[in-house]
Amino acid sequence: VLVLGTGSRAAKIEELASQGEAQGLNIIGYLPMGSAHNYVPRDRVLTESGSISELVETWRIDEIVVAIRERRGGGLPVSELLECKLRGVSVLDLPAFFERQTGILPLEAINASWMIFSDGFSKGPTRDVIKRLFDILVSGVLLLITLPLMLLAGLLIRLESRGSIFYTQERVGQYGKPFTIYKFRSMYTDAEKDGRPVWAAQNDDRTTQIGRLIRRLRIDELPQTINVFLGHMSFVGPRPERPYFVNELAEQIPFFHARHSVKPGITGWAQVRFSYGASVEDAMSKLQYDLYYVKNHSLFLDLMILLQTAQVVVLGKGVR
Repeated sequence: VLVLGTGSRAAKIEELASQGEAQGLNIIGYLPMGSAHNYVPRDRVLTESGSISELVETWRIDEIVVAIRERRGGGLPVSELLECKLRGVSVLDLPAFFERQTGILPLEAINASWMIFSDGFSKGPTRDVIKRLFDILVSGVLLLITLPLMLLAGLLIRLESRGSIFYTQERVGQYGKPFTIYKFRSMYTDAEKDGRPVWAAQNDDRTTQIGRLIRRLRIDELPQTINVFLGHMSFVGPRPERPYFVNELAEQIPFFHARHSVKPGITGWAQVRFSYGASVEDAMSKLQYDLYYVKNHSLFLDLMILLQTAQVVVLGKGVR
């Protein structure tokens, strides 16, 4: 693999390689383009003279990654890249490279025009119908099977603390439409007594003893099966957020509303790939996974996420 550029974008590829995320790839080096600052190790910068085509032939390159921030004004060697591509060399931009290697779309490397003209971000009527039928069938069966367990959980919640056994809250659904989400109450009833929404923490001291147990066993999420049956949610999709946090995050994070183009889910790509998080920075990281899902969502990807979620639940690892 030959990387064009030695700037901050190229440095991200080098960081990825050093973390072992570029397994199976042999990155030959980084070719300086223009007068950009050098952010990669000096010993990784190629100093050979000659055209890109000559380097491709010399090093037997089969893939070129374009890691140049500014492509206009002659900064991108279009004719040479075209010649390489016509010879069978794969040419990728940074978002496509990260998408393939890490399962994310890096926010700093994409823009609106890239999202418009890239593959993906499409709707499939047949796929949507099959997914909805799956949601209805499986949620109906789960509600029947887990009814005794939910009755027991409700009884234990009521015995430990006063208040409703259910925790209902407004969340933002597909296309920004609000809906009421159902969960078993795992916190004390005055958890937000000051009236201001608060990020939930992994070891939140507002959680009751029974609440900790049903959270660890994921029983608190079971009532969301009702949301799936009613069509507010799907089993797989980006996790729905509260309107307060959506407004806050949309002001700080670009393309945040893009995650609302699909139905929210009980589990999602971000939940099986990213650790528990409850901050703006974590939301930004999770959005990169959500955008990958929105761009590439398919029945096969949904099945893979469900299988990984089942593994997480069985192994007891933290996921949100």
